Amino acid sequence: MTTSSETKGAQADLAQAKLEDVSQTTGRLKAALGRVIVGHDEVIDGVITCILAGSHALLEGVPGLGKTLLVRTLSETIDLPFSRIQFTPDLMPADILGTTVVLDAKSGGERFEFRKGPIFSPIVLADEINRATPKTQSALLEAMQEHRVTIGGITHELGQPYFVLATQNPLEMEGTYPLPEAQLDRFFFKLKVPFPSRAELHEILERTTGNQVDVANVTLGGSDIVRLQRIVREVPVAPHVKDYVVRLVRATHPDLEGDSANIRRFAATGASPRGAQALILAAKIRALLGGRITAGIGDVKAVTLPALRHRLRLNFEGEAEGVTTDQLLSQLIAELPEVVD
Repeated sequence: MTTSSETKGAQADLAQAKLEDVSQTTGRLKAALGRVIVGHDEVIDGVITCILAGSHALLEGVPGLGKTLLVRTLSETIDLPFSRIQFTPDLMPADILGTTVVLDAKSGGERFEFRKGPIFSPIVLADEINRATPKTQSALLEAMQEHRVTIGGITHELGQPYFVLATQNPLEMEGTYPLPEAQLDRFFFKLKVPFPSRAELHEILERTTGNQVDVANVTLGGSDIVRLQRIVREVPVAPHVKDYVVRLVRATHPDLEGDSANIRRFAATGASPRGAQALILAAKIRALLGGRITAGIGDVKAVTLPALRHRLRLNFEGEAEGVTTDQLLSQLIAELPEVVD
């Protein structure tokens, strides 16, 4: 007969095995990316977090910082089909989703055949997504949220795993369109790609101006990703941590209860329930990557900026004053009590 202590010991062994699985698998992925990508450790961690959460990432930065290279290298390390969509002002929704064509049937007459667009790949790079018009950008909405596409009344499933990894230039640059709020909300993280440090820039020159070209090797497949995603869902979150997330998301709304004067003054709208979901899942993943089987409030605070910065919209006064959503969220984290009665 199995005793209670033996059961707890078996559960602890299982939890440790899963922690090691996550650590080893993500470690191989990071090592493969590191052979090509210089620096950007936080961005890489953020992209891996989005993958483990089964969601999408938006990378923002000026041209030339390696955003596209990062996504392309990631696709080379994962044994899944990959497609790239270069967004331009003349891109149409059919260029992304696909179209139905009329063909001659062998028996005579005509038949209709659907030709799939690049959105049907498991990994999609939406490059410079904010250079297309809002109409074209909105073609991604159903695919990103429901992992399916409906065309001509027929629904086509996209399968699992499925990721959209998008890059965009800062909105103040010429030829850009702001992403619709509904589409921004579908990105799990918005990651800001910084300019490299002095040492990193030296390393970039060393790697890219010589004869040797580094390439990334395949390190994991689709089944590995699905397995890790299941482990993420098993990570427990205490009630007080969930309550902190609820209070944090509600506090981003200027018309709900909250003690942040800056939110009331500078924010137009706050984060949606998707923001709360992102905080919980990202906190779980951060705990796993840190070798812990439970997520805490510290994990939530660490992922708040990438999870909510694109879900908090400034009003006119906030934009006129030059306030950023990162500033508002950082102040909110500092002011919000961790536990309330």
